Amino acid sequence: MRKNSHTNINSQYKIIAVDDEVGILDSLNVFLSKAGYSFVGVTDPMEAIEKVKNEHFDLMLLDFLMFPIHGDQVVEEIRKFNKDLYILLLTGHKDLAPPLETIKRLDIQGYCEKSDKFDQLLLLIESGIKAVSQMKLIKNINAELQATYEKLESAYMETIETLRFTVEAKDSYTRGHSDRVAEYSELIGKALGLSETDLKTLRIGGLFHDIGKIGIPDSILLKTTKLDDNEYSEIKNHPAIGAHIISNATIFKDIIPIVKHHHERYDGKGYPSKLQGEDIPYLARITAVADAFDAMSSKRSYRDSLPLEVVRQEIEKNAGTQFDPEIAKAFLHILDTEPEEIKRIQNL
Repeated sequence: MRKNSHTNINSQYKIIAVDDEVGILDSLNVFLSKAGYSFVGVTDPMEAIEKVKNEHFDLMLLDFLMFPIHGDQVVEEIRKFNKDLYILLLTGHKDLAPPLETIKRLDIQGYCEKSDKFDQLLLLIESGIKAVSQMKLIKNINAELQATYEKLESAYMETIETLRFTVEAKDSYTRGHSDRVAEYSELIGKALGLSETDLKTLRIGGLFHDIGKIGIPDSILLKTTKLDDNEYSEIKNHPAIGAHIISNATIFKDIIPIVKHHHERYDGKGYPSKLQGEDIPYLARITAVADAFDAMSSKRSYRDSLPLEVVRQEIEKNAGTQFDPEIAKAFLHILDTEPEEIKRIQNL
């Protein structure tokens, strides 16, 4: 009963053997089929490469000395498109096995001398199949965890998006502001040669940089005249409020520095932490330029939009004081070289 159960389990795994001696393949076929494995034997190493490319196999038994290419060359080709196949190398003589460095480099899991008796080989195969089984289990668990994580991420994103739209719904003049800041930030990041990961962080950070305004009273947020000192102090709390809102969600940990520090100034006179120069998180320095540009070039409740040339002069004048000079320079270059892209974003 146990034997049949073991055989049924083995039948889930597919083994391919590559050897230019038909007699050895026939013997392996009898031996491994009796053990319950699904078996395919191939005499041509080039055919074997194509089979592995087009079919799924869990384990390969591979002769080393073959024509027209040796076993290590077969593995070299297979590893170009398949990193997971478990490979056992078979050698007629131990002395003829490839160097240990080659075995490690090609991720060959083991080798065995050919013999009329297959007991040692079966032990190696069973050990290999156990390893394959564990890897499958780990992959399945990781896939399930990833699916769960993506569902949680989606739920968090929807919740924060709702808060963001609530903020923008309060004030028609700022509607679309976060989307534009996200686009400008990503545009600057690309010009600075940032990685895809950083570009994604910039985009999400731009979308949620003003989320803390949900905690600012409408009487202040929508005021059409100049804010008094107390009201301005209240407005300055929105970066810290925003950072607090998203701090409990792990998926937002990378954008917290953007949300919290996009109003810092390069000269240290910004808020909330009065950070200076390179102490300000780099991505926050990028968002600061994008945020200021959109604020100046958009119509607000207390003034009309400023002409593009005036905005350009303001950024140039404040490079090194309000803005990181290198980031300001990069954005000024974008204004000169990508005017159509700037117009597209302004129309969002």
